[in-house]
Order: sequence, then structure tokens, then C-alpha cells
Amino acid sequence: MRASLILAFTVLAVVSCLLGTVMMPQSTVGGEKSSLASATQPVNLEDDGELVPVEEDMHEFMEYVFQPTYKRLKVSMATAPADNAGWKAIKADSLSLAEAANLIIMRPPGEDAKDWNKYSVDVRNHGKEFYTSARAKDFASATKHYKAMLNSCNDCHKQFEDGKHILTP
Repeated sequence: MRASLILAFTVLAVVSCLLGTVMMPQSTVGGEKSSLASATQPVNLEDDGELVPVEEDMHEFMEYVFQPTYKRLKVSMATAPADNAGWKAIKADSLSLAEAANLIIMRPPGEDAKDWNKYSVDVRNHGKEFYTSARAKDFASATKHYKAMLNSCNDCHKQFEDGKHILTP
């Protein structure tokens, strides 16, 4: 019985290695790019290697990426979480917003890109502190950074949206 199990695992390991070698695209073969490697290139790159957004309209992007997360956090941050599930929801949403702020940077407006980038970095940095506080289950600190993040969002909205879409904690 033991020998059969050892033989079965050995065969499984060999087959897995062989399949991995066949299935895994190689970035270079003999110094040249293989056809498999070129077939696995990201589809979100222009010919010049620049990233391109899936949704170019900023209003659509904000409405479907940021707004649902903001609305969930508004409810989650009303009171300190009572359990790990509550903290997990805050951690997930704070991390999502912090990381999504990086996506804002790749969508600068035609004018005032320097201000745009500053607000985006501020949102990301406050979001990171918010996430870090949530990981530590420190509600006072999480609230402070949540509000600071929203203030950075609002500063951007004041400049680029004529004061529309002001967020409240």
C-alpha cells in the first residue's frame, strides 16, 4: 500500500513538472521571444507600452469604482466594528480605495495635471494609513485617516468638479 502511494505521488509529480514545462510560457527561447510569450502580453498596453484605461470617462470611473466602496465605508465607519468581519470589510474597502487612487494618476486632465497628481497621491497616502489603522483595529486612527482621505477627495472635487460630489464621513 505504502509503495503504491509513493509510486502514485512520484508519477503525479513527474506529470505536473512535464505539464508545467509545456504549459508555462517562456519569455525567451535561445535569446528570442517565443510566440507563447508574445501571446500572453497584457492587452491593456498600447503599441508604445503605455497603459490605457478601460473606462476613459472619469465620471463613469468614479461612479463604478469609487462610489460603491465609499458608500459601504460610510456605513462601516459609522461605529467601531464589533467583530473581525466588520474589520475585514473596512480593511478590504480601505485597501481598494488606496490602490484605486493609483489608477486616478493614470487619468490626468488636460490641465492642472500637477494638482491632479498631488490630490491622487494624497488620497492614496491617507488611504494607506486608513488601511494600516484598520489592520491594527484602531478605530480612532482609522477614523482620522478615513476623514483625511475624504478631505483629499473633496479638495480634488472642489478644483476639478466645481465643488460637486462632496463626500461626508
